[in-house]
Amino acid sequence: MKKVILAYSGGLDTSVILKWLVEKKYKVIAFIADVGQNEDLGHIYDKALKTGAVDAFVEDLKEELVSNYVFPAIKANSVYEGRYLLGTSLARPLIAKRQIEIAKMLNAEYVAHGATGKGNDQVRFELSYYALDPTIKVISPWKDEEFLKQFKGRPDMIRYAEQHGIEVKAGREKPFSEDANLIHISHESGILEDPAVRPMENVFSMTKSPMDAPDKETLIDIHFKDGIPVKVIDHSSKITKETPYDIFSYLNKVGSENGVGRVDIVENRFVGIKSRGVYESPGMSILLLAHMDIEGIAMDREVMRLRDMLTPKFAEIVYNGFWFSPEMNFLMAAINKSQEAIDGVVKLSLYKGNIIIIGRESPCSLYDKDLSSMDIEGGFNQQDSRGFININAIRLKAHNAIMTKQGKLVSDFLEKKI
Repeated sequence: MKKVILAYSGGLDTSVILKWLVEKKYKVIAFIADVGQNEDLGHIYDKALKTGAVDAFVEDLKEELVSNYVFPAIKANSVYEGRYLLGTSLARPLIAKRQIEIAKMLNAEYVAHGATGKGNDQVRFELSYYALDPTIKVISPWKDEEFLKQFKGRPDMIRYAEQHGIEVKAGREKPFSEDANLIHISHESGILEDPAVRPMENVFSMTKSPMDAPDKETLIDIHFKDGIPVKVIDHSSKITKETPYDIFSYLNKVGSENGVGRVDIVENRFVGIKSRGVYESPGMSILLLAHMDIEGIAMDREVMRLRDMLTPKFAEIVYNGFWFSPEMNFLMAAINKSQEAIDGVVKLSLYKGNIIIIGRESPCSLYDKDLSSMDIEGGFNQQDSRGFININAIRLKAHNAIMTKQGKLVSDFLEKKI
């Protein structure tokens, strides 16, 4: 029997795929990645074996997800199309990496996933597989002709699951699709496919509605070292967190309680399809804003301009599934260099869906109060600004002169024609 490592979530799609692979005479080992999805992984483990897997692995990847994927993305201020915080995109390469490691450990020549042929995840999984092991064989049922003939949609899958005694509560309870991990929860498809329809409040599960959030602000400090969060202090509850996972989890908690981190967008998938996604990313939203703020006081202007040119490309690379690529290695080296003096603390207020920066300090501060103050005469000769402005105005004056001349020439030409 051919051995395959299946990325298994316990949901409808991967449960049906597991059984389908068993019927195709594959020896299936289910890989269950704990990336903070807040589910009963013991139950999912049992379900995998009950559905036909010969073995199953539950791997705790939360600390690695924060340290090696979330924090590098924060250092890059990485946001796809200016709004999406890459929650699913960052988790997929880590899952694929561990899946390949298990395949090598068990001498399995196949890996499989349950991502559809219309979405981004198929690309993220498969590009990561091939980057890490060019010899691996990939089974992607949603691109398999036989599978597609058998399953034309979710109703067919639900019927198949019921016929084989597979639990199908996810297919019945929510008329939309969800993907959750430590970074976020996403909601899409089903009733959310109409981009004009406002999501009902029961769609949201990771964040409290801003209208129901406390009437009292939460005051926190976030400390950074080389662009990486190293400590969070909650002054409202006198709590301090200092490890990557604890920091991120706690920011998720206080962000959720204060209703921050909701995003509703229409985005461009890599395959060329637009899709509507509703996301909840409380901790990521807080960290991103705090990191951008500490850079404002500690990063050189020209370095920031160059890094900001790289940021959209970094986000695009992550979103499109090229985490393990030469271009990512190049960008990461540049990003890491830009963060060498991004140290200090950012003070924030969380209040009813808002993340409000209220102060910052840095031992590497480039801010000089004497230079910038309107009240203090410091080491800046204001008369020097006259020459600075005159030099920068040369180009503008030249442009005005040529446009005036061109306008007169056009006017004279039209008068002759008339």
